[in-house]
Amino acid sequence: MDYILSKIRREYGKYSLDVKFLTLEPIELFCKWLDDAKENEIEPTAMLLATSTSDGQPSSRIVLLKSVEKDSFVFFTNYLSRKGSQIKENKHISATFFWPYMERQVHIEGEVEKLTDEYSDIYFHSRPWKSRIGAIVSKQSQVISSRGVLIGKFMKEAFNSIFKGKIDRPKYWGGYKIIPNRIEFWQGRKNRLHDRILYTINEKNDDNVKWEINRLSP
Repeated sequence: MDYILSKIRREYGKYSLDVKFLTLEPIELFCKWLDDAKENEIEPTAMLLATSTSDGQPSSRIVLLKSVEKDSFVFFTNYLSRKGSQIKENKHISATFFWPYMERQVHIEGEVEKLTDEYSDIYFHSRPWKSRIGAIVSKQSQVISSRGVLIGKFMKEAFNSIFKGKIDRPKYWGGYKIIPNRIEFWQGRKNRLHDRILYTINEKNDDNVKWEINRLSP
């Protein structure tokens, strides 16, 4: 049976993206939009992370943004997961934020780098106790026989951690940073004449990055 969805329509037009509101650095504009999202969206830091294997097979999933640095976007995961394995093969990735209430999207393309052990340690130890246990017992993306097996491992590790007095970050878990070379800001507008502003790197050296700004046709 066909499931027709063509009649589902929504008119956009809450906001606009005027050039007078643009910043020279795209991450500065991103942080302004993220502040708006934090006030209005259910999960403002959720981003669709797309990776691919060396032969070009793409895959995507939602992960949570954990930090915005001067030149990068930071997230954490299991290095042995499917996305971790794909990142090891191909460092080129993309990430998309969709904020429906604000009628906005941000699309990021760039390269990913693994964070230092020290950086990952600091974040890992800032997580809730149960989240740290979960990171230890989950062999992410691997087949398991039942949820009961996973819960059993969780309870065992939680019990052992009480006597250890500490929970060390497993070496297969840590952070990455996305270093962007292309960031597009999309703002929904009436009649599908959406605003699209594209930042691309025009010049880059060790101390500075200069961005070229263009408006794209919707």
